[in-house]
Amino acid sequence: MVFLTNEGASSSSSTHRCNYDVFLSFRGEDTRNNFTGHLYKALHDQGFDTFIDNDLQKGEEISMELLKAIESSTISIVVFSKNFASSSWCLKELVKIFECRSNGQRVLPIFYKVDPSEIRKQDREYGIALAKHEEKFKDDIEKVQKWRKTLTGAANLSGFHYNDGYVFN
Repeated sequence: MVFLTNEGASSSSSTHRCNYDVFLSFRGEDTRNNFTGHLYKALHDQGFDTFIDNDLQKGEEISMELLKAIESSTISIVVFSKNFASSSWCLKELVKIFECRSNGQRVLPIFYKVDPSEIRKQDREYGIALAKHEEKFKDDIEKVQKWRKTLTGAANLSGFHYNDGYVFN
């Protein structure tokens, strides 16, 4: 089981400065006002400097501020939910998080009412969402292929499963 402590959380062995202990990545319509909101409060109450995108301008492109927040975080917690893959914003965030993971950032997935195998196999809602992205981005299919590959990599990470009030690891 992974336990987070805020002792030394702001220090990093990499060359970039960490402005945040934790970066939260999530599909707002699924979890902002419930699970992720509670997670943010719990982390904040324990003294973790946690980035949540409440104040960012919504739009199709990820802002530079958001990319910098990902880069300057020690840990990224990704809350995978039913509609996560329907958001190109979430998928772009995930790709950036995995780029930072290759540079030593820790990534902790939480599977919120979704099984990692659904993400790994890209079936059900994930398959439907990715098929829609393929249609929308048919002139840039490499983008969707990268999203698919990154989703598979994320689903292969050890993480936490949340189903109706129970957390399993």
